[in-house]
Amino acid sequence: MTRNRDRQVAALPFRITGSRPEVMLITSRETGRWIIPKGWPQKGRSPHVVAMREAYEEAGLKGRIRKRPVGTFRYQKRLAGDQGVICRVTVFLLEVKRQLDDWPEKRSRRRCWLTPDAAADRVEEEELCALLSGLTDRLGSLREG
Repeated sequence: MTRNRDRQVAALPFRITGSRPEVMLITSRETGRWIIPKGWPQKGRSPHVVAMREAYEEAGLKGRIRKRPVGTFRYQKRLAGDQGVICRVTVFLLEVKRQLDDWPEKRSRRRCWLTPDAAADRVEEEELCALLSGLTDRLGSLREG
């Protein structure tokens, strides 16, 4: 399968606890830095469907994913042989309905729920940080409309 090496899709998992939104971050397998579930687009599958699959495989999450992206961010992806490429990641909101105790990548990742602002403080990618920082207002408008 040929893949476009500079595009990825991601799920931004969220839940509302009381009236407070929370998002889930997971650790990357290679560096242990805090990220959101993401992966490569797949031929014949809609980007939001692929993003939802990544959330299941990487974080054990099931829920309702929005078909329209909430935003994008870029980051430096390391590839084999110490090569790197700047990836543009299209992000889809995933409203989490179930959190599984066992999932495919459980042994290679950690996960945690945080407020959007606390999550923004943990991620390294500036554009993802900005997306997380504006999420509380965006989720409020989604619930009203």
